[in-house]
Amino acid sequence: MERVYNWGILGMGKIARKFADDLRLLPNARLHAVASASLERAQDFAAAYDVPHAYGTYEEIVECPDLDIVYVATPHALHFTCAMLCLSCRIPVLCEKPFAMNAHEARKMIELAHNNQVFLMEALWTCFMPSFQRALELAESGAIGTVHTVKSDFGFKLPLDPNSRLFNKTLGGGALLDIGIYPVMLAMRVFGKPDALHIQAAATFTETEVDDTCVFTFQYPEKRIALGHATVAANTPVEAWILGTEGSIYLHPRWHHTAQLTIAQYQDRAEETREEYFPYAGWGYHLEAQHVMECLEKGLQESPTVPLQFTLALAETLDAIREKVGLAY
Repeated sequence: MERVYNWGILGMGKIARKFADDLRLLPNARLHAVASASLERAQDFAAAYDVPHAYGTYEEIVECPDLDIVYVATPHALHFTCAMLCLSCRIPVLCEKPFAMNAHEARKMIELAHNNQVFLMEALWTCFMPSFQRALELAESGAIGTVHTVKSDFGFKLPLDPNSRLFNKTLGGGALLDIGIYPVMLAMRVFGKPDALHIQAAATFTETEVDDTCVFTFQYPEKRIALGHATVAANTPVEAWILGTEGSIYLHPRWHHTAQLTIAQYQDRAEETREEYFPYAGWGYHLEAQHVMECLEKGLQESPTVPLQFTLALAETLDAIREKVGLAY
């Protein structure tokens, strides 16, 4: 009989609710405990999802009996503290992106996970989307020739609200860490980590001193380049392109969880295109949750799909972009 894993969630925001919705799609997953800085919020969440344990502090969840893994879905600035709390008690952690506020925190989290021999993974759910995996497979196979350009955007318009998490510097607000991480991640999945000397970036800032728009370019050897754009000041198409010498891959909006690709291939000056579709249930968060449980079943301490080395490289690259634009927390 397949083992059922008891999940806990720290943080009761929108993404926590989507994750909880998707756990219901998995017969081997049970939402066992939730915790918030507000007991009332935790109890309301628990009532909505039929969760047996609700706590009014994050610290209390590590005392919960029969807890198998915790999903950290708090605001960015609390990821480090919450993950370290669980890891110190040898509780496996799936930590929402961005993994940490900076690479220094990321290294400490990874070091503790290694020392305590406990599973840790950054929740880069896009990496488990069938469409995204197919796009990378096509790019790596040479189906569109030699890939030379990756470009993507992610933007939506929000009115400035100093009390909102996205505009609150103390909570790690701003476009780059919240949504710019997706274009950065795509570039790195295709081309690898860029040299900091070959990163160019620019940003505009709100009165709360966080970036509302951030753009970057990564230059790689052999005439390869990546371009990314993230903003909370305008609605954008939220699309991505992987361009090669013999074709292209278009990830339809919203590209980071799209169900459709358009593949174009050039032959004898003619272009042939085809559509590929990748429907999935729910929000798609259950795909990463299922992967985590498979890793735990195998006794793994990190994911082969989102290895900790990649997570650290991603944190270091985000740090380099922030240094370029002058964004410090």
